[in-house]
Amino acid sequence: MSTESKNTRNSSATTAKKAAASTASAARTTAGDAKSTAKEAKKTTAATAQSAGDATQRVSRMAAAGIQSGQQAVTANAAKVAAVAGTAWTVIKNRKAIAAGAAAGVAGVAGAAFAVGRSTAKPQMGPITRLSRGRI
Repeated sequence: MSTESKNTRNSSATTAKKAAASTASAARTTAGDAKSTAKEAKKTTAATAQSAGDATQRVSRMAAAGIQSGQQAVTANAAKVAAVAGTAWTVIKNRKAIAAGAAAGVAGVAGAAFAVGRSTAKPQMGPITRLSRGRI
């Protein structure tokens, strides 16, 4: 082999080595960039998961508060219904007494109206006529 061909071969090998070295360096840089990007993605994912967890906790707290207020409303309404039912039961148990009292009230009002109407319907009498009970 001639010197020239050895030099050509050496320069080709040197060029290939340089190209390989630069390619390896570029690959290392790309791998480092990918690694840092993966770390950032991991941090972002962790932050996103944390915020999602916080949002879930807030939603569950709000749901629990809504359930509690609904439970209080149901309890209050149940107490009102129980009071009304108790009053209705008392009325039903004492219906005869209530009916008798109402009838007595109506009779009293009718009697009072009759008496007032009767006294106004009588003709006026003087003192002597009253003493003689209307005979004179």
